[in-house]
Amino acid sequence: MNKPNQVKREGQFAQVQPYHKHFDLMDGATGEGLQVIRELDEQRKISADAGMPLDERLEVYEDIFDSQVGDTSLVRARNIEREVGLRQIFLKFEGGNPTGTQKDRIAFAQAMDALRRGFDTITMATCGNYGVAMGLAASFAGLRCQICIPENYHTNRIKEMIELGAEIVRVAGDYERAVTVSQELAQKKEYYDANPGGENTVTQLHAYGQIAYEIYDELRDAPLAVAAPVSNGTTLSGIYRGFLSLYRRGKTSRMPRIVAGSSFRKNPIVQAFLKNLPACEDLNPEQIRETSVNEPLINWHAIDGDIALEAIRQTRGWAANASDKAMLSYSKLIREKEGLQILPASTAGLIALMDQHQKEPLVGDRYVVILTGRKS
Repeated sequence: MNKPNQVKREGQFAQVQPYHKHFDLMDGATGEGLQVIRELDEQRKISADAGMPLDERLEVYEDIFDSQVGDTSLVRARNIEREVGLRQIFLKFEGGNPTGTQKDRIAFAQAMDALRRGFDTITMATCGNYGVAMGLAASFAGLRCQICIPENYHTNRIKEMIELGAEIVRVAGDYERAVTVSQELAQKKEYYDANPGGENTVTQLHAYGQIAYEIYDELRDAPLAVAAPVSNGTTLSGIYRGFLSLYRRGKTSRMPRIVAGSSFRKNPIVQAFLKNLPACEDLNPEQIRETSVNEPLINWHAIDGDIALEAIRQTRGWAANASDKAMLSYSKLIREKEGLQILPASTAGLIALMDQHQKEPLVGDRYVVILTGRKS
């Protein structure tokens, strides 16, 4: 286990540098991971104990998963409705999860899968939020957690990851390179690979599909549209698959139109839709400028992009760009009108919804906006 003030770089330990010396990822999400561990200490003693029977550990872990993750709030945003001139906007606030984002859903699902399949270590790449979620999930499962982070990035959540017992591996290059290194570690050392786009994609999509089921439980049908911010496209794809399952089983009367928003010209999914390309195409990494606002959204390669693109097109949805200025403006609007502290990047889906409404007023119906993280 790493000492609290150490991280690995290329197989050796190196001191954590002060955050201001490199690009500072102000992903801004906050969580209650350590508090959850303290509250569930007795259960964790069973689920994380390798000496206990596996069936007992899994039973306790599943109880922790069910009681702590998901079932996030869905509230009608009446004040925003009045502001933008569109009725029945509902906000699905994923910041209610233990570490403050929807990433807890796939982290706990995969940690439980890793525990069931006999793995002792789980690995993945992150620029912030996913690492904290996986650190918490692995802690409850008694798994070693190895997190790859781009060397030049210093998210303010690294401290949380280390406090949760995770080991940090610094990787030269960008996020996509960190994913590659994590995948190579998984293959070489027989770790559980929790990165997007791998053999566990079905598990990840199913976990995010729970968001659709929760929306259905509240509304008793599908809304006209579901709008969400996109990066790799995994969350959006999972929501689509969840609603597709509900529709095929006759639970909903329709499929919602899937709406995607992301940073201005910095996401392959949105660009492929706007350019009417048959599939997502990688962007030029050298032309992408990361900022403290857009970083959670941008990718030159969207790992689950084609699935997300299909979801948008199959449902007659749409995608739109969101500028940093617009994301900051809408996060302020949500804070002032609805009292929610959210990441500016989390508003990209709402911006895409409003982009269409401004071009051609949307009909009166129910619209759901996914807000994926809370602000510190």
